[in-house]
Amino acid sequence: MEQKVIREMTTGEIRERLDEEKRQLIKLRLNHAVSPLENPNKIKAFRRTIARLETELRQRALRGEETYQQVIQ
Repeated sequence: MEQKVIREMTTGEIRERLDEEKRQLIKLRLNHAVSPLENPNKIKAFRRTIARLETELRQRALRGEETYQQVIQ
């Protein structure tokens, strides 16, 4: 997911997407532990997407749109 697309999302949408991405990452890691994935780079892609989403939430908090506690909840 590109940063441009993330910036256009609302804070609520980012939170929902972040939760979903984290769930998917957990599933991928679990599946990879049981049997190797065909493309283990998917794990890296999910981690990077999660980092992008968290970065955008943090930037919004620093700009004062919401407090950080409101953003992460």
